[in-house]
This record gives sequence, C-alpha cells and structure tokens, in this order.
Amino acid sequence: MKRATPNKTTTAQECAAILRAVGDPTRLTILESLLAQEKCVGDLVTELHRPQPYISHHLRILRQAGLIEGQRDGKQICYRIAPHMQSALKSRGKQGLDFGCCQLSFPDGAR
Repeated sequence: MKRATPNKTTTAQECAAILRAVGDPTRLTILESLLAQEKCVGDLVTELHRPQPYISHHLRILRQAGLIEGQRDGKQICYRIAPHMQSALKSRGKQGLDFGCCQLSFPDGAR
C-alpha cells in the first residue's frame, strides 16, 4: 500500500486500506499503546495478554498499512508509530493519528 502523508490528500483506495487496518479492536489497542512509547513484541504480548503469534499477526497488518514500523534490537523487534504519522500527532498536541483521509483520536492519557 502506498503510504499516506498528513500533507497529502489520501485516495479512496488508500483510505479504505487504512480503515481496514485499524478496523480491529486489537490493532486499535496496539496503536494506542504505541502512542505512549515504542514497545517490543514481548511488551505487547504481556500488556495485551495474548500469544506472540497473535500479536505479530496484527503488527504485520499495521506495518503493511504504513502505520507502524519495526526495528530489530538483537532478537527482539520493537515497534513505534511511523514518523509520518507522529509528526501530525505532535502538531496537534493530543493523542491521535492523522491518516490524511481521516483522523483517529484517543482519549487524553492513552496508555
């Protein structure tokens, strides 16, 4: 999927792909958690009380949609919100993401 940037108009196809990626409660919880700080897969497994393959599956979907990115740290992979999403976050000063086609906000004090 072509990654949307906050300063660019997102096509209907890009928007639909983003909405599919965030259209799952587990993936929304992962995004909310990553807004607070970068986390490794093991951290998310512990936090969400779910098995590692289940968490990895959802991380892959979010990564393919361009919403998060992972970085290997030894045997672990740690994830964060993709920088192009984070810049929109800082400019608005609240917990949320700007996908270009729509915005997703979390309550203040997200995880």
